[in-house]
Amino acid sequence: MAKQLRSLLSSCLLSVTVSIVLLHIPSRVHSVTLKSDIEALQALMQAVDPVSIVRYSYLRSWDFAFDPCEAAGVFQGILCTFPADKSANRIMAIDLDPAGYDGFLTASIGNLTELTSLRISKNNFRGPIPETIANLQKLTRLSLPQNLFTGRIPQGIINLKHLQILDMSQNNLSSQIPADITTLRSLVQLSLSNNALSGRIPDLSALWQLSTLDLSSNNLDGIVPNLPMNLRELSLSHNLLSGHISPVRVLQHLTVLDLSDNRFSGLIHREILTLPLVERLNISNNQFTEMEPMPYPREGLQLRVLDAHANRLHGHLPISLVNIANLSSIDLSRNLFSGRIPLEYGAKLGSSWKSLLLEDNFLIGNLPPQFFNGTVAVRANLAHNCLRCPPNIRFCRGGQRANTECVEQQDHST
Repeated sequence: MAKQLRSLLSSCLLSVTVSIVLLHIPSRVHSVTLKSDIEALQALMQAVDPVSIVRYSYLRSWDFAFDPCEAAGVFQGILCTFPADKSANRIMAIDLDPAGYDGFLTASIGNLTELTSLRISKNNFRGPIPETIANLQKLTRLSLPQNLFTGRIPQGIINLKHLQILDMSQNNLSSQIPADITTLRSLVQLSLSNNALSGRIPDLSALWQLSTLDLSSNNLDGIVPNLPMNLRELSLSHNLLSGHISPVRVLQHLTVLDLSDNRFSGLIHREILTLPLVERLNISNNQFTEMEPMPYPREGLQLRVLDAHANRLHGHLPISLVNIANLSSIDLSRNLFSGRIPLEYGAKLGSSWKSLLLEDNFLIGNLPPQFFNGTVAVRANLAHNCLRCPPNIRFCRGGQRANTECVEQQDHST
């Protein structure tokens, strides 16, 4: 009898041990993640060149012998929903690491209908962005920057009404910006920079929550359209935009403004220079001809850096720049300025002004006395002007223009 009891007890202990071990081995045998979600993840991984799935990368941890949502230590870069009603788990976020994955984004991505965030940045995904992305109605973030995507921006993207962040920068997209993008009223950040987008920028004023707009380094042409009033950062640099920039004057919340490397022309209005929160203003490499003066000092301005080099600005150097209290870096080089350097510039040099670049103009006369102070800790360049500049002055290294060149410019000015 005792022998039978020991045998029975041993069998029970073995059964309990086996049960405990099985409980700690995650398995897909009793998967609790929706099958179509698992298949979409499998399709995503199969579209990536296995050679590019390196050791310790997120995709290396994807093991479909286990459940994507329940297994511990696998499926890095995946977040899931766990419904209270015990229905199937769903994939809600994919955030792949920048491991250099080489592959395609397949149409099956559109089956992950509970996805709220898709981030695939700094990899080598190629080909078009699938139109099925429009099925992801719950997306709040779509970030695909620094890949090799080609083709157009999917038209169906306008169906993603909850989208707050849209980043397709640094790819090879070549379409126009969809005019209906203004239906995405929840957008806070829109970045389409460093592509080959062409055509005009649509009227974006309806995107009233947008705070960051970066359309730089494309082939966009036409004029600056009406823009959202709440913008904080605006970059339209390195395009083919032309005309005036007056629509920017009303953007009172801007902190960063970059309009460089376009074909803008005409007057730089004082309202641009006195936008109250702008810290960095870059209007270089355009065709501006005049800078409107400010009639009185402006103490509350945040402007620290003004870059207006390589334009067609002419006349005397704008004295009113000394009225911008926080200004510390000024670049007016490669323009057509003439006349003398204002004494007020000398007073600012080495105190609040730490950088003053005036090379490649047609400035004449003697330097303000502060320029002779060799101990002033300032970055300055006065080369290639028509100044009477002593050879030992470090700011004039590089020489001055030939007399004939200076005379010709003076004759042209008069």
